Amino acid sequence: MAANSAYLSHPFKTSVISSSLAIAMGLSLAPQAMADDSELANIERLEVHGQQTENRNTLGSAENLLKGQGVDFSEAGGVSALPILNGMMGDRIKVLVDGADITASCANQMNPPLSYISANQVTTAEVIAGVSPVSAGGDNIAGVIKVSSLNPKFGESDSIKWNSGDISTGYRSVSDTLLLGTHATVASKNISLSYQGAYEDANSYKDGNGDKVIDTLYRAQNHALTAAWRDETQEVAIKLTHQNIPFQGFANQYMDMTDNKSYGALARYQLKLDDDGEFSAQFNWHGVKHEMGFFTPEKTGKMPMNTEGDDYSYQLHWRLPMGDDSTLLVGQEFYSYQLDDVWPAVPGTMMAPNDYININDGERRRAAVYGEWQQDLSPSWWLSAGVRFEYVTTNTGEVQAYSDMPMMGMPNMDAAAALAFNEMDRERNDDLIDATLLARYQLSANQQLEFGLARKNRAPNLYERYSWGRGTMATTMIGWYGDGNGYVGNPDLKPETAHTLSAAYKYNGDSWQVSTTAWYTTVTDYIDAEVIGSFNRTSSADGKRNILQFTNLDANLYGARFNALYQFAETSTGKWQVLGKVNVTRGERDEGNEPLYQIKPLQTELALQHQLGNWENSLSWQWVATKDRVDDRRLENETDSYSLLNLNSSMKWQDLTVTFAVNNLFDSYYELPLGGVSVAEFKADNTNGFNQIAGAGRSFELSASYAF
Repeated sequence: MAANSAYLSHPFKTSVISSSLAIAMGLSLAPQAMADDSELANIERLEVHGQQTENRNTLGSAENLLKGQGVDFSEAGGVSALPILNGMMGDRIKVLVDGADITASCANQMNPPLSYISANQVTTAEVIAGVSPVSAGGDNIAGVIKVSSLNPKFGESDSIKWNSGDISTGYRSVSDTLLLGTHATVASKNISLSYQGAYEDANSYKDGNGDKVIDTLYRAQNHALTAAWRDETQEVAIKLTHQNIPFQGFANQYMDMTDNKSYGALARYQLKLDDDGEFSAQFNWHGVKHEMGFFTPEKTGKMPMNTEGDDYSYQLHWRLPMGDDSTLLVGQEFYSYQLDDVWPAVPGTMMAPNDYININDGERRRAAVYGEWQQDLSPSWWLSAGVRFEYVTTNTGEVQAYSDMPMMGMPNMDAAAALAFNEMDRERNDDLIDATLLARYQLSANQQLEFGLARKNRAPNLYERYSWGRGTMATTMIGWYGDGNGYVGNPDLKPETAHTLSAAYKYNGDSWQVSTTAWYTTVTDYIDAEVIGSFNRTSSADGKRNILQFTNLDANLYGARFNALYQFAETSTGKWQVLGKVNVTRGERDEGNEPLYQIKPLQTELALQHQLGNWENSLSWQWVATKDRVDDRRLENETDSYSLLNLNSSMKWQDLTVTFAVNNLFDSYYELPLGGVSVAEFKADNTNGFNQIAGAGRSFELSASYAF
């Protein structure tokens, strides 16, 4: 597995310190990208890394790369699913795209960080669950996901010449999806220029019964230009990005994305210091204009919602060797996020005469410093200890409702809420202190133990603190849970504080590779929700939904993972392997042991893998248990157990790679345990209440990539 710095990438080679939880993902192989045998077997010192994948021209969203690394997803739009690590979703995970921190600028988090990069743009993807080192990032309690596309390629000549390029295309039958991608690089020894692009267009997919899962269509395109220069000791890289999503359906939300345009700029400087030390500086900007509304037959009417967000940040990092056996990592970082969320008035309706101002000049700023010490205590023992301090401040301006007048003879709840909100002091300041301790013990040449202990913190986001509306319409526009409920912010929320203990074991032999981990997290001031009201747009009890307010409470999450890979034959017919995975997660509130929302039930996978030269095949069986532990506050649905059979075959011939897959081979019908409810289906026909979103039926998938 390629070594990669926690804050520096190619061409400087350093090791990354990663969580013991990540060891459980070390053998997770996506059918689309079967791991190279040498990557699994070459462990030498058996350093524990965050699970890292090198991309092989995979098309589609970045989600496709991360599912094979143990990341679950809360379903949303086709390119906007929210990652889940250790039972925790969304902002509890720090997602870094080329080292930059991008904030979801939407009350429904329709544009999360991973939605801004396509899979074919990603060169490496790394998952560090749970006890992530302080140098990997702060303001998270579940872990860190790092995806990188900034990897300049240089040539051998003094003049700029063609270096490399590829074109790729793909098709998925279940949603009539067309995918296109391209990459091109020209370079010399000192200069590199490259372009990356991707396009994806999909209709709504069909479930195992052949019925269309309405409002799951989308279209997206991404572009990136990179220029880099280097000499013997330093490198400078500049990257410009642009994304355009003209529409994206969200079956489990009351709104859809009707436009999302973003631009980004990144500048990175790296310098080799004396005695093998390293310094890096990075400056980032990302801006987005986001619009929500209706564009499908199931969601009718007119209710525009416009959001503008800007992320500005810089990171300064030093890696300083302190002798033969120790290294000091230090850093200083600053992040500034600005948000405006306005819902324009619709004359002649109840949404008038004023614009509804949801977030007015919202600000969330973080200033951070950290230090991390890595020490080889002996040939067998290695230790890492780090402390990180962050000062977080949030604030927002005055707001207004659509109208200050009574509504249909009833008190105007939103007008009263806006008045109370404007009269309060809205600035909040939080001090976050993270501390991690990792110890690794080399049992033998091919066995390793790792123990982790961490205190991690996350401050509330702007919507959790400052969503002020109280009426049914206003509250149902807030929330990224896909549950059909409404949410109200709480300015007095405290930061979440998580304490995590983990232990892991890894064995890597000639025929067997095994990894297992167990972890336990207790969270003080976990940001959950309490029921403060309800509503029902139908005459049936099945149409009831709750209005909830964000609140702090205490919670516990724990789980275990087991992965094993056994190579049982290597003959003239090829190399044959069996992969097995088991993953169990539990989460509950302290008071009453009530289940937390969107905790995935027991999941297993068994795969037969075959490789003969450049021909790779995989037949995998996935089984997910019944989900019967559900969150009553959010009216979460139970789901039945299900199993899926997937077939994948890939052939590389010279510069051409062709992949054929059949997912859900038997066209089984199943409901997504983490999918939320189908609001779109409810709006089209509310006689059956809020049903769980169904998963995709059988899909024939074909892709081809040509390198030149």
